[in-house]
Amino acid sequence: MLTSRRPSSRLLPSIALLAGAVIWGLIWYPYRVIDAAGMGGVTATFITYGLAFLFGLIPLWPVLRRTRPSFWLVALALAAAGTNLGYVLGTLDGVVMRVLLLFYLSPLWTVLLSRLLLGERLSRAGAGVIALSLAGAFVMLWRPELGLPWPQGSAEWMGLGAGVCFALANVLIRRTVHIEIEQKVMAVFLGVIAVAPVAAWLRGEAPLQQFAAIGADTWLLLALIGGVLLLVNLVVQYGITFLSANAAIALFLFELVVAAISSWWLAGEVMGLKEWIGGAMIIAASLFSGHLEAPGEQTAPGGEPVSLH
Repeated sequence: MLTSRRPSSRLLPSIALLAGAVIWGLIWYPYRVIDAAGMGGVTATFITYGLAFLFGLIPLWPVLRRTRPSFWLVALALAAAGTNLGYVLGTLDGVVMRVLLLFYLSPLWTVLLSRLLLGERLSRAGAGVIALSLAGAFVMLWRPELGLPWPQGSAEWMGLGAGVCFALANVLIRRTVHIEIEQKVMAVFLGVIAVAPVAAWLRGEAPLQQFAAIGADTWLLLALIGGVLLLVNLVVQYGITFLSANAAIALFLFELVVAAISSWWLAGEVMGLKEWIGGAMIIAASLFSGHLEAPGEQTAPGGEPVSLH
């Protein structure tokens, strides 16, 4: 079981988030393999998160039995559903790095949501983060022949929306420090399980037909992803719980490094100079977002400063 007791240093939470970044920088690929085998992205996401929930029931039951109804858990579940479904569908249908760079406009949304839900005031540095994030998105997306620099196509819009939900989920995890990590992880799985059937209907996927169309090797891959999702969500929520939302975003940026290498190696994707310049600005904004708190302390949701060693 993961403990909710604050660790003596930031080392373990930081390692947890870096491990999560590696997994999330690679997990798009097995979903593409499953898609090529004949199972749509929403159906695959539903199954993998459903398996992760089932895998976690027995080992996590001693903590889960203490769960009480909570508005914040429901909000976290819905935010996580948007994050995970948007991530999978965006990286399935679009260019992985463009989708993930739009996803990592998260510092912009984190600053705004931290102000709304945690009472963290927007400093000059926060305003700079917002400006740099938006400028990076403008550079990356601007195509004179297409007019305004909006995301192009549903995949990029899903990447952008998933980033908003990701920022919201991170802020909600900090807002709910009174709730056990294991309870929040299972709420994440239930959120995806609840929302996926609606998304499948909207996309015209037929889950029952797809179940019969895939082979044993694909089912084995689905089960493997389900187990990985259980482990990675536990360690990532542990890391987010004991680091600020902005510092977590900075560590998660390692996902872009992993995704850039894996998308080039496994999918042959190459980005142009304009995309790299805009992406570098977004990355810089994320790095600066880790320094928005006063040195040496982090403001907890209840307003009490807690030491960061």
